[in-house]
Amino acid sequence: MGVFEEAKGKVKEKVGEVTKDPDLQREGKAQSKKGEAEREATQARVEAKGHEAKAKAHEVEQEAAERAK
Repeated sequence: MGVFEEAKGKVKEKVGEVTKDPDLQREGKAQSKKGEAEREATQARVEAKGHEAKAKAHEVEQEAAERAK
């Protein structure tokens, strides 16, 4: 999701540069930063899910070891 916003913002920013429209440049820059933040948040959620899965696997392994005693 964030990648698309980031790309749209960069396009707006460049169009603003070409047309010498500072408002469009600012809007594009802000949209690009928003997209970047969304992309980073999504990436962090994916990494967190991976860590959760790894922790759950260790938990299952620990429970199995405790039952084997």
